[in-house]
Amino acid sequence: MSVVHVLLTGGVGSRLWPLSRKQSPKQYLNLFGGKSLFEMTIQRNQNIADKVVIVGNRDNTHLSHKAMDNCGLAYINIEEATPRNTAAAIAFAAFAVSPSDILIVTPSDHMISGDESYELAMQKGIEKAKEGFIVTFGIQPTRPETGYGYIEFDQDLVKSFREKPNLDTAEDFLERGDFLWNSGMFCFQASVFLDELKKYEPKVYDAAKVVWDAAKEGVLDESLSLQIPSISVDYAVMERSKKIRVVPTSFNWSDLGSFEALYDYFVSNGYPKDDNGNLVIGTELFTGFVGLKNTIFVCTKDAFLIVQKEKSQDVKKIYNMLEKHQSKLLD
Repeated sequence: MSVVHVLLTGGVGSRLWPLSRKQSPKQYLNLFGGKSLFEMTIQRNQNIADKVVIVGNRDNTHLSHKAMDNCGLAYINIEEATPRNTAAAIAFAAFAVSPSDILIVTPSDHMISGDESYELAMQKGIEKAKEGFIVTFGIQPTRPETGYGYIEFDQDLVKSFREKPNLDTAEDFLERGDFLWNSGMFCFQASVFLDELKKYEPKVYDAAKVVWDAAKEGVLDESLSLQIPSISVDYAVMERSKKIRVVPTSFNWSDLGSFEALYDYFVSNGYPKDDNGNLVIGTELFTGFVGLKNTIFVCTKDAFLIVQKEKSQDVKKIYNMLEKHQSKLLD
């Protein structure tokens, strides 16, 4: 039995446009002391896992390979021809290892601090996974966040999963104290996950198995992949299985999915801002703010973004508009 770190590298970080693009998603940007979130995620799990499996789309394969070269680690690469959401991506990783192996599944674009707390949480997850449970990791909420899903819990039992709430509901969750943020990180035995996927989403399981059996050196066929129903692991398994357990965690966590989260991270690490909380990313040219507070100015070679910190979730609207017009500014 090995412990395997499964790294999911899909996603384009649309709420961090124009920094994050299809050709350089946020997880590969060297914004954090010369390192990327991808590299930091790999290093965080080095002492816990024996092997690494990377599941990502073909556009990201070269970026993952470059990052893994920087880390100096061998890995199993699974190259998706077309994204089919997280249920299928995790199934491919489970097919690639021994049935008894324990998988720790993480996104590649989260910021976590507190290595000891993280390792302790993962070890708790591994122990529960050895007992046949599917484990999710919950984050202690620090604010009424509307951009995350929530887990209602009692000790290690999951009472319910909740979608991203409105502000009033999020404030109620925080006040009640029995809700955690859903981190999107999981731990389970490969065979247990595949059994549950087959039980609750047999079409996903069967189609993914066909794709995996036809794969050549980890490269998946596109036409076969399109037959896989696109469904998240949350809907496919986590919200339906009777084998779910939660490990409440105590490390600091952010999915860095918005400029508000990036702003908070930068400021907490001494990044400069002006007296009114305005912050500049991407240029050393003098930038003056008049009559503005908590505003983020983002500069890239082909686009500027000016966003009020509290409205940073709405950056996705610009991304969607550019996508609708098939703009090269997304590449």
